[in-house]
Amino acid sequence: MYTPNRAASAYAQVGLESGIVAASPHQLIVLLYEGAELAVRMAIRHIQDGDLKQKAVAISKAGSIIHEGLRVALDKQQGGDLALQLDALYDYMGKRLMLAHVSNQTAPLEEVLGLLRELHQAWLQIGTAVRAARPASHSIAA
Repeated sequence: MYTPNRAASAYAQVGLESGIVAASPHQLIVLLYEGAELAVRMAIRHIQDGDLKQKAVAISKAGSIIHEGLRVALDKQQGGDLALQLDALYDYMGKRLMLAHVSNQTAPLEEVLGLLRELHQAWLQIGTAVRAARPASHSIAA
């Protein structure tokens, strides 16, 4: 059955999928950080609202993004010490998410959110620096 909400949801899903397909590896990492941040913010809100079922869903989503997205994307061979440090940080975030889940406290979530924001900002700055370092392409006028 057609409803405006279903149509909007389907449209948003197609837009999201199209954006993911067209995204560069750098942009995919940015999307993962954005998704993880959103999930953590939602978990905080659900704890504040007393909605423990949705809190669990949001924490699970954040954990999946961190462990199955950001952590899996690490190249420990090429990334060296930095990749190993990020791996340990992602593991720490996962532990903090679990603590928030079992204790229904927002403080561990706020800590994870702060870490995600810092990493997200650093990743955006790296992208800006890489784009600035690329030689400008010149077109030849006929």
